Amino acid sequence: MAKKAIVVFKCSECGSTHPKWLGRCPDCGQWNTMQEFIEDPNASAASLRGGSSAQMARPVPLSTAQALEDERLQSGVGEFDRALGGGATKRSAVLLGGEPGIGKSTLLIQAAANISRWQSGRVLYVSGEESASQIKGRADRLGLDSSKIEVLCTTRLEDTLSALDKLNPVFVVVDSIQTVYSVEGGIIPGTVNQLKYCSNELIGWVKERDSVLIMTAHVTKDGNIAGPKALEHMVDTVLSFERNNDETRFLRALKNRFGSVDELGIFEMGPKGLVEIQDPSAMFITRREGSQPAGIACAAVFEGSRVFMVEIQALTVPAKASLSRVYSEKIDSARVSRVAAVLEKRAGLRFSDQDIYVNVAGGIRLTESAIDAALAAALYSARTDVALPNASALVGELSLAGEIRPVSRIKQRVKTAKALGYEKIICPEKCEDGVYVSDIKGLVKAAFGK
Repeated sequence: MAKKAIVVFKCSECGSTHPKWLGRCPDCGQWNTMQEFIEDPNASAASLRGGSSAQMARPVPLSTAQALEDERLQSGVGEFDRALGGGATKRSAVLLGGEPGIGKSTLLIQAAANISRWQSGRVLYVSGEESASQIKGRADRLGLDSSKIEVLCTTRLEDTLSALDKLNPVFVVVDSIQTVYSVEGGIIPGTVNQLKYCSNELIGWVKERDSVLIMTAHVTKDGNIAGPKALEHMVDTVLSFERNNDETRFLRALKNRFGSVDELGIFEMGPKGLVEIQDPSAMFITRREGSQPAGIACAAVFEGSRVFMVEIQALTVPAKASLSRVYSEKIDSARVSRVAAVLEKRAGLRFSDQDIYVNVAGGIRLTESAIDAALAAALYSARTDVALPNASALVGELSLAGEIRPVSRIKQRVKTAKALGYEKIICPEKCEDGVYVSDIKGLVKAAFGK
């Protein structure tokens, strides 16, 4: 049974403790030196490294608090720093999730090698899944200089905290947090109590120092980070590593207290590890010789601070039963059904007896509303078997009334599409290089000439 915390008063001069406040310390004779502390008998020795008691927290006016500027630690991996919002913020904790074998350890050993070469402080790599020889072998295969990286292969939290206190590193990797355990949280690693307790101890350490903590985590079969959701609330940044195909990887920020959550890092796995893709738009657009087939439409989408041109592909076939279905993985099927319903109501094109298949070239997942116009054009083209003109792109949100509504940063989208060779850009705003449309009928007329 847990014991109740005890409030004691400690003398700031001689350190003697007393059960109640005294104006004058009976041991050293000093006046007004008694300070209130909380003594927790349930705390472990590891968590009480600074003593067995902690000073009681008291509220202070927010106006007197000093705002700290975000100091960034550059990892040398551009797409990794982009997903973090410009680099890893010091005194922050990052949770990196992804399926086994996707490249989490590869990414972090690359970042650790770069930081150890550029920073004056030490780098600590804590592994609970691999031995030091395995980590060294990976670094050698990738051609990395690992001479300045400290490796600790353990699953005990107390060993990790002891090494952190001794080395005081500027960059800490824990791979993975599900393997770390403490006797205070139970015997079995990976339980809810273990994850909460161990993460809280590690995060508490990094919050007091100019360091960065990155913890890797496994994911479930649904793609969510395994363990309690409370773990995501405890850290400052949550990154998700997604696999597009055998080589391409997407790194998304699901939560970021120090930057945007819209940034997307794109990598390609090669013999030398994860390589940044310099021209992401080339991944999502199919280069063709000749005319464009029916059912294809291009959209300008924003991912963080960059504009991508993506290709939306649609196919409609007669339903094999009385119930039509929508097959779409990269675009929400509910969005596809809504756009098809608007086309059926406002453009007189029947989809209720059709099975609809929708795909995105390159495998990127699209969620923003700016793709509605391109999705509508792709569905219209697939249903009528009339192809859109070559080098045409669309931007805009489709309302249930059939209106094409403006979206954020249209001029920047149009400018990027124009620079990439798109001659006709259909958008719901009057701009120099765009074709203005206001509703779905105007979109059909501008795109297909009818």
